[in-house]
Amino acid sequence: MLLLAILLLVNAAFNVLVWPTFYRRIAKDERARGADGKPTRFLIVHTVLIGAALLLAAVSAVAAIVCLIRM
Repeated sequence: MLLLAILLLVNAAFNVLVWPTFYRRIAKDERARGADGKPTRFLIVHTVLIGAALLLAAVSAVAAIVCLIRM
């Protein structure tokens, strides 16, 4: 169980460190906004995917904490 908790925490930390940085790069990309300044599908799709990855990171962190408490 300890190994599982550590793996889940590493997964959560990795996602929290990597995805926000990726979002900043996506938001600055020329494909992120149209000529009118509105978000394009490129930005919307990547934002949704990053949000899902961060949600999974939060679930991983909670699962790791539950694992550690039950030990």
